[in-house]
Amino acid sequence: MLPVIIQGGMGVGVSSWQLARTVAGLGQLGVVSGTATAVTHARRLADGDPGGHTQRALEHFPFPHIAERVLDRHLNRGSRGARFPGLTRPKIEYTREQTELTVAANFAEVFLARDGAGGPIGINFLEKIQMPTLPSIYGAMLAGVDFVLMGAGIPARIPAVIDGLHVHKDVSLPINVVGDTTSDRAESHFSPAEFAEGAVQPDLDRPMFLAIVSSATLATYLDRNSAGSPDGFVVEMPTAGGHNAPPRGKLQIDEDGEPMYGPRDRVDLEVIAGLGKPFWLAGGYGTAEQLRAAQAHGAVGVQVGTAFAFCEESGLDPQLRRQVLDQVVAGEAHVRTDVRASPTGFPFKVIETKNTLSTENVYEARPRKCDIGYLREAYRKDDGGIGYRCAAEPVDDWIRKGGDPEAVEGRQCLCNGLMSTIGLGQVRREGYAEPPIMTAGDDLSSLTRYLEDGRTTYHARDVIERLLGVTADR
Repeated sequence: MLPVIIQGGMGVGVSSWQLARTVAGLGQLGVVSGTATAVTHARRLADGDPGGHTQRALEHFPFPHIAERVLDRHLNRGSRGARFPGLTRPKIEYTREQTELTVAANFAEVFLARDGAGGPIGINFLEKIQMPTLPSIYGAMLAGVDFVLMGAGIPARIPAVIDGLHVHKDVSLPINVVGDTTSDRAESHFSPAEFAEGAVQPDLDRPMFLAIVSSATLATYLDRNSAGSPDGFVVEMPTAGGHNAPPRGKLQIDEDGEPMYGPRDRVDLEVIAGLGKPFWLAGGYGTAEQLRAAQAHGAVGVQVGTAFAFCEESGLDPQLRRQVLDQVVAGEAHVRTDVRASPTGFPFKVIETKNTLSTENVYEARPRKCDIGYLREAYRKDDGGIGYRCAAEPVDDWIRKGGDPEAVEGRQCLCNGLMSTIGLGQVRREGYAEPPIMTAGDDLSSLTRYLEDGRTTYHARDVIERLLGVTADR
């Protein structure tokens, strides 16, 4: 049975294991975020692991000696002070320590979501964030993840990766390196046998792979991929939150500074349906009427993000959630599609709300710093080696590394900002706390449907019941 509703995989940590477990318990697909999961779990452990959840999950990790090492390195049994310990930023070749944390963290997030859920659990990754992908998928599969979802790029190699990890084969993944040609692309590698250090490897189920696409052209290309094709698709419209695909053709900006989407960006759903694989529609499909419309086009159902992002079970900092919902009730909620905010170069939806990076004074006051590094790009240096840079890092550093000076304007540190959005923001030695940044789909204002009759909050169950038009099984 395929789920009618997919709860969006919103990073960093907004799609928490608590949210995914609740949605799965109601018979739909609960999805955890796989973005920077190593950082979120390391910071929870540095906080003493409130509730003991990560430790509880790692008690079931199939390689106990590795789980013990992860806890020895990252679990703080005393007081950590104001600052979180730093972590090595992702590179193409991970250190042993990075690999162990990444596998264990993804295992823990999926394990906690599945524990007692009784329904399917998925994990969402960004193709743009390539360097942690292999150990992240392996960790999720060790925990029995049912679906792997990936967008923000062309995930052509992921079906083959999943097939290989399913039988504990060594796998590799080409990494985009600026300045490289197709013939000499760098690759990341992961060996399940080396990781296990001689321990018995458990049998793994193969999860379904859903590619998140924004065009019938991309879906068709992936479906015909000789290296393996997706098991289904999530077709995402430009009204969805987070990263959006850029408009096709020459970028045009409207009077508000937002990208203009036109007829070329409309998805041919007949072509998608003609591929003969299950698909779900996303981006503006948050009502029962829109669900029925999607199914009339041949879709199994819909993926919904924004409504779940602001429910009680999500990973959003409660104070920020309250702040935005107050704006929604007051009719003052506004989402801007910012073509400059993300270092990836993809348009990124930003909620305009006080005390966040969406306001100019907060953005200007934050010193540029890149110390989490998940959105860094690899580039080929003059000496032939590989370097790493981010358009949101200090301008002088970016230019010294050969980056385009015009590319830094308006770039925001999404890594640090999104960590702050879930209450895991860094406090700097200089005394300032990293400000948050918030994202949502264009239908943010429609959350009033969950806040009628003076309600100030709502739950994941409310979202599912509204979408299905019935009372969810209890």
